[in-house]
Amino acid sequence: MNQIHIGINLEFVRHADKSFEWGVQKAAELGYTHVEPMVHWGRELLSEAGYFHSVSMLDDPLRIRRACENAGVKLSGLSAHTPLTKPEIGVEYLKQAIRFAAECGAPVVNTDEGPKQPWTTEAEDFTLMRYTLMEAAKVAQPRNVLIGLECHQQYSKLPEGLDRIYALVKNPAMGINFDTGNAFLCGHDPYAWLKHVVKRLVHLHAKDISVEQGTSERGKVTGTAVGCACGDGVIDWAKVIKLCRQAKHDIVLSVECGTIDQAERSIRHLEKLL
Repeated sequence: MNQIHIGINLEFVRHADKSFEWGVQKAAELGYTHVEPMVHWGRELLSEAGYFHSVSMLDDPLRIRRACENAGVKLSGLSAHTPLTKPEIGVEYLKQAIRFAAECGAPVVNTDEGPKQPWTTEAEDFTLMRYTLMEAAKVAQPRNVLIGLECHQQYSKLPEGLDRIYALVKNPAMGINFDTGNAFLCGHDPYAWLKHVVKRLVHLHAKDISVEQGTSERGKVTGTAVGCACGDGVIDWAKVIKLCRQAKHDIVLSVECGTIDQAERSIRHLEKLL
């Protein structure tokens, strides 16, 4: 049977105005065994000044590895979302993220198709996505890095749409990063959808959705940035964990919430179930 671990996306310190290293240490203090950093291109003021958790891919990848080693945590993956339908951005961004992941020790790079150009057709978008993913997969496979495709945007908001994106490239590097909260907000049964993709699952965004947000937004949006604390919302985490036991890979439940308090409540709830 595969192993299931509890990790956290560094978004939980976004509003705390703290650095990446501070966020990793805080995750460890709360009891998380894995973290999922967000990476970006170039330079931006808040991260450089230590007020934001994202890490530039112009930095040394060993910065991430050292921070995790110092805190005693592991990497579940990198949040490297980029528009797959825009190969002038997506190809080089994903390839750099994959090389960065290989050097810092992250086993998965997560992305979705991103917002599309308003003037491209659906057929054109899938051709563009195939090109981007093929280029990325050829870099990922020899480095033993997996690509986690997430349900989040206009095509992947549907189970058949996520399947279609996944099927564009036949490569063992391709996988699914399932987001429980996005699946629910899209209007689908998240457990049926998770069961459908579980054999392709490489990572999971453990995102809960409050009753209030679900009532006001379900069926009207394709996802949300972060959710509420796991256990405070509509997702049945015992059912999610049971389904994840069927995955071929070890799976990290990477909590996606918006505050440190929510992160603390999330791990307490998930630990009881595991």
